[in-house]
Amino acid sequence: MPLIDLKTITGLGGFHYTLSTPTDANAEAIVEGTPTLILIHPIVLGSEIFHPIYADTRLRRFNLLTLDLRGHGTTSASVEDTYGPETAARDVLNLMDALKISASHLMCVSMGSYIVLQMAILAPERVLSMFMFSPLPQKEPPEIIEGRQEIWDCWTEAFSDPQNVDTLAFSDSLTGGLQYAWNNCETNLGRALVAKSLPAAIRNWAPAHSESDLFHTVTVKFFLNRETHSVSTLARIRCPVALVHCSEDIAYPIHHAQELLGLMQSAGVDAQLLTIDGAPHYGNVTHFEETNELLYKFLLASSKGMTVPPVPASVESPFLAELFQAGLQQGDEESESDHEGSLAVKVLRRADTDFVQDRR
Repeated sequence: MPLIDLKTITGLGGFHYTLSTPTDANAEAIVEGTPTLILIHPIVLGSEIFHPIYADTRLRRFNLLTLDLRGHGTTSASVEDTYGPETAARDVLNLMDALKISASHLMCVSMGSYIVLQMAILAPERVLSMFMFSPLPQKEPPEIIEGRQEIWDCWTEAFSDPQNVDTLAFSDSLTGGLQYAWNNCETNLGRALVAKSLPAAIRNWAPAHSESDLFHTVTVKFFLNRETHSVSTLARIRCPVALVHCSEDIAYPIHHAQELLGLMQSAGVDAQLLTIDGAPHYGNVTHFEETNELLYKFLLASSKGMTVPPVPASVESPFLAELFQAGLQQGDEESESDHEGSLAVKVLRRADTDFVQDRR
């Protein structure tokens, strides 16, 4: 899982990325001639949210590439106050340049939809298709922005005294995020993803460990530092698009996806709307089998004329070992450790261990 320095519009920055090919879980270069799928993660959870995709033999017929966006994971590129989808989109395009990827399929979750949409507008010739999972509306509803602000308020209260973290306030912040992502319906995979991702978030966002309020910029301002796209702007998109709505998404009812679909079709974009029944906003975690099935069929339909290698006999996810350490069980089974204290306490314990290791 290499770290690469990229020359960006805000200066030189380090980006953590994960690249797998059909035969190598931890590759440093793509297999030329094999289509590439770039995966853009949502807010808070980093690259490891795509573990089920990297573990799927069918999807490993493609080069798979993901990166930790600014303010996430071990990416060290600066987060300016004006950070938004355009900067993030240019970061991904810069990574494509560095890895010699001329064009790619794109898959995103939630916040990532702003980024892939911007990529398709800035460089339409470099986007082969877009699979937009739980796409966000053109403009964030006021009640969602208010909810993001409340989560930030609890986070700030939790870390107001770095020597004495307020566990209750941190738990309130975490609960708000889990409600947004999974309607507070936890799975073993979901808990492992949180236990893996949140220590890095604390390291990046806690006031004692960052020079500016990265959390507010990444989780609130990012959604405001953007412009809505007109039909004429959307007409720049040249590739097929699949919008995937999760039926139990409490933050964004289906009419938001329908409105985006209508705008795209009015712009002449080859767009369709798919639905996964019973899934929450981050349904790619709770309903990964259904998600992968839809994604695989869409990729094959969007790769006509391209050479796609055979399905590998077996593959290994590059995220598996770290997720096991974070509590993942085979078959997404519940374990005793899932019930040993609250998830918030578990995250804080892992975060404290990370800080000790960082200081050594």
